[in-house]
Amino acid sequence: MKRLTSKEVRAEFLGYFEKRRHRVCPSYPLVPPNDPSLLFTNAGMVQFKDVFTGREKSDFARAASSQKCVRAGGKHNDLENVGHTARHHTFFEMLGNFSFGDYFKKDAIRFAWEFLVDHLQLPADRLWITVFGGDQREGLPADDEAAGLWQSEAGVAADRILRCGKKDNFWSMGDSGPCGPCSEIHFDQGQAVPCDQPGDCRGVACECDRFLEVWNLVFMQFDRGSDGKLTPLPAPSIDTGMGLERLCAIVGGVNTNYETDLFLPLLQRMGNIAERSYGASKDDDVSLRVIADHARACAFLMADGVLPSNEGRGYVLRRIMRRAIRHGDKLGVKGLFFFEICREVVRLMGEIYPELAAREELMVKAARLEEETFRRTLAGGLKILNKEIGTLEKQGLTILPGKLVFDLQTRDGFPPDLTAVIAAEHAMTIDHDAYRQAFAHHQEVSGGDLGIEASDDIFKSILGEVGPTEFIGYEERQGSGKVLALVSITHDQDHGRISDRKRVELAGAGGEFEMVVSRTPFYGETGGQVGDTGRLTAPGGRGIVSDAQRPLPEMIVHLVKLEQGEIRVGDQVRLEVDLERRDAIRRNHSATHLLQSALRRVLGEHVNQSGSLVAPDRFRFDFSHFAPVTRDELEEIERLVNRMILANHPVEVTLTDIEGARRAGATMLFGEKYAESVRMVRMGPESLELCGGTHTDRSGDIGALMIVSEGSIKAGVRRIEAVTGTEAIRRLQELRSLVSAACDTLKTEPRLLVERIKSLWKNEAEAGREIEKLKQKLAATGSADPTSEAREIAGVRALAVMASGIGLAGLREFADNLKDRLGGVVMAFCEEHGKLSAVCSVPKHLCDRLKAGELLKAVFVVTGGKGGGRPDFAQGGGGDPARFEQGRKAFYSLLEKTLTS
Repeated sequence: MKRLTSKEVRAEFLGYFEKRRHRVCPSYPLVPPNDPSLLFTNAGMVQFKDVFTGREKSDFARAASSQKCVRAGGKHNDLENVGHTARHHTFFEMLGNFSFGDYFKKDAIRFAWEFLVDHLQLPADRLWITVFGGDQREGLPADDEAAGLWQSEAGVAADRILRCGKKDNFWSMGDSGPCGPCSEIHFDQGQAVPCDQPGDCRGVACECDRFLEVWNLVFMQFDRGSDGKLTPLPAPSIDTGMGLERLCAIVGGVNTNYETDLFLPLLQRMGNIAERSYGASKDDDVSLRVIADHARACAFLMADGVLPSNEGRGYVLRRIMRRAIRHGDKLGVKGLFFFEICREVVRLMGEIYPELAAREELMVKAARLEEETFRRTLAGGLKILNKEIGTLEKQGLTILPGKLVFDLQTRDGFPPDLTAVIAAEHAMTIDHDAYRQAFAHHQEVSGGDLGIEASDDIFKSILGEVGPTEFIGYEERQGSGKVLALVSITHDQDHGRISDRKRVELAGAGGEFEMVVSRTPFYGETGGQVGDTGRLTAPGGRGIVSDAQRPLPEMIVHLVKLEQGEIRVGDQVRLEVDLERRDAIRRNHSATHLLQSALRRVLGEHVNQSGSLVAPDRFRFDFSHFAPVTRDELEEIERLVNRMILANHPVEVTLTDIEGARRAGATMLFGEKYAESVRMVRMGPESLELCGGTHTDRSGDIGALMIVSEGSIKAGVRRIEAVTGTEAIRRLQELRSLVSAACDTLKTEPRLLVERIKSLWKNEAEAGREIEKLKQKLAATGSADPTSEAREIAGVRALAVMASGIGLAGLREFADNLKDRLGGVVMAFCEEHGKLSAVCSVPKHLCDRLKAGELLKAVFVVTGGKGGGRPDFAQGGGGDPARFEQGRKAFYSLLEKTLTS
């Protein structure tokens, strides 16, 4: 066998297929664009899914890729096995070659065997093949064709070709759609990796690591209908997948993936931090493996724009991070370490995946913050869990409530697997059914993990029939096009959204409908920019366009309401964009580019766009950052943007390919699916971005920018809202009017306004304190001296009294004054906002006999409410004023019982 590094294996694979006329495609983002059915990209075929189903046309019939994948959520979840086995990972790379109706089984088998045996020189006598053996119950035929081709094309002996069932060797995209048999290549690692149950080892069919699945070749040859019936596809296709980590282990002659150059540097770096040696201890090795694996997953997820949060993809990332941090704690590491391992991932793989290096600063900050936060919550969660376990042990119970496990997870960030480990240490188990019920309820209330709606299939059908929409709006503001499709819509009145769509040939006045035309100047909402509005004129009618949407990247759909007449499919219509509104949108969109440039200059290169909304009256810009933006920073950002606006740079648009844009240093949105040809927008020397939106001709056309607000929207993501142009002028005029009105009211001028307000606040506060003192004095020295009502109990003077007109804030001083005058114990009550409040003040020399907190609690048992404090002073509130007398009696009763016992 050739001895190759992981970098060489990846290059050999892609080079081999490139020479065989395959388009080498870059890895798809880990967050699949426009695909709500997937949490993360988990296989190489994900980016080609619409090509396989026929919904998307491709200009190449063969492809190959090294796809970054994550399996740590949903039905593909290897999280619990990571570290304990030699092969399971949350993050891995899948090598794959694909044919879209071009070659089929014969070439796929030949390519695979030739690459492994002839190219990498794997010993043929250690390779085994499995094929589909059929399923009579479902009417699935055995794949005798593939078995025959393995013999004729690859020369594999018949006794090394095994037939397996549907579970192992039949693939489908879902309950319906493309499907077909698959064939797997397995590598016999020999006696060096013996089965853990040698007497029961089932060879290739065994779950042990001796026979290692290397490559899976999927033969998509059927279309399964909704009735389950299989129909041969007119153009059968190929989808293959081979784990890079496994192949590197085989080629490297090692027994586990962790012994390859993909993992060893990470294990060694973590070993140095923890002062542990990999291979010295089984338990330590598990923790080191978990940390190495999880650092890879976390680094790549953050590089693709996912940040830790409590929902959706961000929650999965948080869970992975916290599992890694917990294993660091098990290794005895007390300081922050995880960000260092993420840095090592960048060092190892940043050349192959440049997005890692581009987001390194953000990644490090996110990892540090998450570890700092989790280490604080870890202590709190352990305290709650240990208390609950102690209570259950006293009751003789051995099942931990599922609701508790879920609450620890969502409220305290305590991973369920950590809870399970601690429970097992106390011979306890988790009520998994109750946990799942709590989780399901949470999903129902919160709307599920992702909250993403899929595009309506009706538009995919229309696209396949009529082709893409030609957008002419960059150059034109009006134009004509042919009506290609009309869709009537039904609104869900309860939720205010479209509940049903139906294709029609004719639409009349009065109702709303959706329209697809051959060419349009209307920008369809995408990339955060709202859709255009305007007017429509048809041969038989006219109306308004209230919105333009882009349900699919290649299609613009107009929301139309006819004012008169009718419109038919096939009509030639004239479309006119609302120019004033479009210009306002263009100003705001162009300003987002300058704002991002200024943010990166002031806050750091880690800043990247996380989302936006560009409307005619305002825009918001979400960006990655881990601290509040100070007032000085905001002013500097605003100053920089307006300086770039005043420079009046021309806005230059260039069409290039994605690699050309990267070389030029263009800023791009992480996780975005870009086409082969991309639109690069330059605004002077400071701003260069990929963007498909509409923009001003020069930066000066923006007019001015005014930041309205800045704040956090979730961990690591902040939001700026701003206005430009005429709206910025309107806001400034509004602020000037407010300042003028305030100056007139306070009889001052603008430059002295703040000092005048501070002076008024100071005077008001002093007056408030003076009034409070007068109230206390009046209550304490009124016509009837409260101390005259004091009682003497076992030589101790005591007083419980209601103070009128004093809130809880002044009650303490009132009680302390009475205590000093009385030389004894005081319980003072007041009524505030319809609730009874109380404070108890005990002289220091009596604290060994009386405790203020205990006296207060005795009162609240009777009156309701709660409170507490020190032996010499306690306070609280929330009681029922009508129970004041009962509370006073409880105070005297406890005093007598305590002092005379």
